[in-house]
Amino acid sequence: MRRVVFILYPGFEILDLAGPLQVFDESEKRGHEVEILICGIHDSVRSEQGLVAAELAPPPRFEASDWVFIPGHTVGKVPIPRELVSTVKEAARAGSRIISACSGAFVLGEAGLLDGKSCTTHWRRVDELRDRFPRAKVQDDRLFIEDGNVVTCGGCACGIDLALYLIDLEKGPVFASKVARELIVFLRRDSGHPQTSVYLDYRSHDNPGVHAVQDWLVENQAKPAGIEDLARMGGMSVRNFARAFREATGTTPGEYRTLLRLERAMIMLNNPGMTVEAVAAECGFPDARSLRRQWKKRYGLSPRRKEA
Repeated sequence: MRRVVFILYPGFEILDLAGPLQVFDESEKRGHEVEILICGIHDSVRSEQGLVAAELAPPPRFEASDWVFIPGHTVGKVPIPRELVSTVKEAARAGSRIISACSGAFVLGEAGLLDGKSCTTHWRRVDELRDRFPRAKVQDDRLFIEDGNVVTCGGCACGIDLALYLIDLEKGPVFASKVARELIVFLRRDSGHPQTSVYLDYRSHDNPGVHAVQDWLVENQAKPAGIEDLARMGGMSVRNFARAFREATGTTPGEYRTLLRLERAMIMLNNPGMTVEAVAAECGFPDARSLRRQWKKRYGLSPRRKEA
């Protein structure tokens, strides 16, 4: 059971808590074995927006498997509490993954966790973070950055993207995409990923048969299935299915399957231990040559990873 620990303090930004919290709550409902803890440096704290969080538990005894979230605050309005800095240091010493949303990066900086680390924060505060913590490698225009056990992200809503990314790492892209779809948000794989996703695109229609086929294709990207098989899943004849699928999605079943496989390949190619051949087999391409051909057709270049 992984613990996801939110540490609240006076002046915290409510969206920095509510966004990731909602993501992990939905993930837990879908079978992700997480324990969500909402803690505070005091038993009652008021957010920047005036909402009071009361009856808060104290921070737990941290473990290496914990994910510890630090929400942002209005920088300069109130000093960062010393108790909060001490709590973050304690979690870091335990080996927990320390995650800040928005200006929560300043808390990590005060705890000395940004020294020598690549990091980011809200775009309005990037220069201030760089000036205040000159040993940090502050980067502009990034959704979020993971450097070792330290994870930082940009503006308030990026906490949602970051939570989905962490779920993706632990439960896989298909599981994460289902959480994203339930929350009606885009799933971004990493900070450099395009802001759209094939797992959510092509789904803005109300044809239940086509949705059923799309769900199967997402879950079974490497399994063979002909047009007859897909039509049967959708409860239609081959001719009606082909027409309905194009009308609903704007593409063909074959093209849609290729897009799914390419998106999965994009994630797997981030693993330096996998060759292009291994990725191709895992994603359902006939061979590495087919993957390279489709990749170049889609992205205008070849996948740059080591060959077998």
